[in-house]
Amino acid sequence: MSWRSLRPDEPLRYFTQFNRNAKLFLLSTVVGGIAFAGFQLFFNIFLRRRGYDLDFVGLLNAVPAGAGLLTGIPLGIASDRIGRRRAMLIGVTVATAAAWALVSAQSRGMMVILSAALGLGNTLYFLSQAPFMMSASGARERTLLFSLNFGLMTLSGAAGNLLAGQLPGWFGSWLGVGAESPAAYQAVLVASILGGGFALIPLWLIREGRIAENGRRPAIGLEGFRELLRPGVLRLTVPNFIIGLGAALLIPYLNLFYKSKFSIDDGQLGLLFSLSAIVTGGATVFAPQVAARLGGKVKAVVVTQASSLFFLLAIGFAPRYWISGLAFLFRGALMNMSAPLYSAFAMEQTPEHERGAVNSVMELTWQIGWTIGPYLSGLAQARYGFAPLFVTTTLLYGAGATITYLFFHQSETQTTTAAAATL
Repeated sequence: MSWRSLRPDEPLRYFTQFNRNAKLFLLSTVVGGIAFAGFQLFFNIFLRRRGYDLDFVGLLNAVPAGAGLLTGIPLGIASDRIGRRRAMLIGVTVATAAAWALVSAQSRGMMVILSAALGLGNTLYFLSQAPFMMSASGARERTLLFSLNFGLMTLSGAAGNLLAGQLPGWFGSWLGVGAESPAAYQAVLVASILGGGFALIPLWLIREGRIAENGRRPAIGLEGFRELLRPGVLRLTVPNFIIGLGAALLIPYLNLFYKSKFSIDDGQLGLLFSLSAIVTGGATVFAPQVAARLGGKVKAVVVTQASSLFFLLAIGFAPRYWISGLAFLFRGALMNMSAPLYSAFAMEQTPEHERGAVNSVMELTWQIGWTIGPYLSGLAQARYGFAPLFVTTTLLYGAGATITYLFFHQSETQTTTAAAATL
């Protein structure tokens, strides 16, 4: 059946055809998404309530990306060698332990070190996801698996944000402190981290089969890394870097933007981010249909990214909260719909034995942006506010979409990975 003929209920039918490993992986995504939503929603606010200035908040947001930047390629090669399941288990374990210690640490130096450890764990986990999904799916359901993973991540984040928005009040009442006190926010973060640890259970139950030696090439070593710096791989990384830099300048701070500009309470903030995750997750599930109707993944990436730009500007410059909030929902759905499509396209162009390493190169370029962006954003916020950041991010997103079109609109194929091994 062609994606062009899919009915709205068709993704559910395809889901039942996923193998056991794919279903366990998606379950882990849901559990982790619900639990860590509270951490993402309130970590920056917690830091500000503890009295840290914007420069230091920006530094802590930049350090995880910097750690991933420095270690991404070795971690990608390690993922190819030790297997995706083991790499994801190690990554989640390290990230969970580091996050727990981070919210309790008092020393700025120790917080920077723990933030780096958090980045290492997250990098190993996330760069192993796409290669795992390639091995856990066939060509027929692959695009849906990538889209469902992203969509369920955001939908579970919606549930997590909705719950997390109420938690400061609950913990504040239980602890006898204010709902917006550092202690209440710290309790929310710890609860989120403990809940996220349960994502390890489905990952542990995954069973990776061995691939016959004559059916695969060995994973590359560090000495073979130069092979990855060929033009086809480097072209995949350029849009990744530009979009990543644009996102890093603004997206981590949208919670602070809404709190400062519109003075909304924590419940409203949680509701807004929950609604955004619901809309984004629902839209992402149908990304394969959008790609089919537009004639390919690359066209869908370009169209959805370009369509989000107006709404991005509306978020920052709308005079009323409800207008900005509606724009926030549309922007999130359109921009994030492109992510799993681009990831699937990139993995389809990569031979199996290089997928972890190539994904690490792509992650590296993304992390360059996320190393530079948050710190620069903190400096800009302290001096100029958010307006220049909205304009800059819009320009970068537009440039990324344009370059994606120029690089790939004529060369996109729907072939198997084996046929694409000459990238």
